[in-house]
Amino acid sequence: MYDLIIIGGGPAGLTSGIYAQRARLKTVLLEREMVGGQIAMSHVIENYPGFPSISGMELMQKFEEHARGLGLEIRTAGVEDIAVEDRVKVVKTVDGDMRAKAVIVATGAKPKRIGVAGEKEFLGKGVSYCATCDGPFFRGRRVVVVGGGDTAIKEAVYLSKLAEKVYVVHRRDSLRAEKILQERALSTPNMEFFWSHIMKEIRGAMGVTGVRLKDLKTNDEKEVAAEGVFVLVGINPTTDFVDAEKDGRGFIKTNDRMETSIPGIYAAGDCRAKPLLQVSTAVGDGAVAAFVAQSYTEDFDRP
Repeated sequence: MYDLIIIGGGPAGLTSGIYAQRARLKTVLLEREMVGGQIAMSHVIENYPGFPSISGMELMQKFEEHARGLGLEIRTAGVEDIAVEDRVKVVKTVDGDMRAKAVIVATGAKPKRIGVAGEKEFLGKGVSYCATCDGPFFRGRRVVVVGGGDTAIKEAVYLSKLAEKVYVVHRRDSLRAEKILQERALSTPNMEFFWSHIMKEIRGAMGVTGVRLKDLKTNDEKEVAAEGVFVLVGINPTTDFVDAEKDGRGFIKTNDRMETSIPGIYAAGDCRAKPLLQVSTAVGDGAVAAFVAQSYTEDFDRP
């Protein structure tokens, strides 16, 4: 019986672990894949306070070292479900059940990929899923944005302030973004739209040098030179195993105390519904979740 089980080993989960260890809670962190989460794959991070430039892997190694140094138990385990039995949270893993007074879900989210040649190979070398994170690296360069929804068009407009040229590739002949965003994008002089096109290939050597596009109406293909590709076709939160209330996209709803609709279950980081998905916001979420969970565990056995 643990005081706290943390599910997810990214920035939010590791921060929760650090705070839980300092509170002397009996805690275990469960991570299905690699400790560090999605951000560990980022080539360079330049917007995390205190580190003007650091790789995602190095930053997450520092998080992990800090947490382990405080004695945090970290296990590799895939979580399939969370049940509640007389207030006790039963975390069902592929290796068996684990019990705790409280649970913090910090499983993050994964960007949708388009699955073309070069996408995986050039990840962190020109291919990105976050303009806020990586846009400044392409100042004065040519970039391609794939997508036509709100997020893609917002990010494309943001990139237009940094890049020399922004090409927007959209499989339909009109955007899905809200009208005001469309108007803003269509009136931006350094943005060019490839309507009814899909990405066929991302090309390069040491980094991205261009893309190959296909016109869905004519089947013609063309080459476009660019140094960056931003794939912004959506994001999937890892929340299928949680029965707490979610928004329309599957992100877990919480209040500002990170409390979900289920007492004693908290959500932190990119898996919860919020306006900005960044390491800095995940860290704040993780700290708050652990602090509030501590109070919950202290009151757990009281009448």
